[in-house]
Amino acid sequence: MLHVDVETEKCVAAGHCVLLAPEVFDQRDEDGVVVLLETAPDQSLHDAVRESAMMCPAAAIHLAGS
Repeated sequence: MLHVDVETEKCVAAGHCVLLAPEVFDQRDEDGVVVLLETAPDQSLHDAVRESAMMCPAAAIHLAGS
């Protein structure tokens, strides 16, 4: 199982995560900071979530597990 965590204080509101995995990530309307929708996404989303973590310019997305 893949576990997702985000550091909202590091987020720079680039939005890459939302574009890559909108089922897992969203952005706050007021400032664009990431909102984590799913801490344990379905396996079908794992590749998109991993790509989101790699593409995050602030390295604010952390993954654990497989």
